[in-house]
Amino acid sequence: MGSLAISNKILDKYYGYLKNLDVNSKKKLIKKLTNSLEVKSEKEFDVGSLYGAWVDDKSSDEIITEIKNSRVEKTIISNL
Repeated sequence: MGSLAISNKILDKYYGYLKNLDVNSKKKLIKKLTNSLEVKSEKEFDVGSLYGAWVDDKSSDEIITEIKNSRVEKTIISNL
C-alpha cells in the first residue's frame, strides 16, 4: 500500500477532531500509529499465489500454438 502525504492544514483539522478523545482512545490511536511506522520486510513474490493463476501440464510453446490455432478471422461485417 502506498503512502499518503497530507498538508499541515489537514493535520490540524484531524487534530481538532482527535484532541477531544478520551485518554484510552488516544493511547490506542498512538499505539496503532506507532505500529504502522515499523518497517515490515517484504515477502518474496510467489506467482502461484495469484488468483486464477494458470495451472497446466503443457509447455508454454504448446499453449501458444493452441491459442494461435484457435483464432478465427471474421470476414462478415454486419450492418447496424
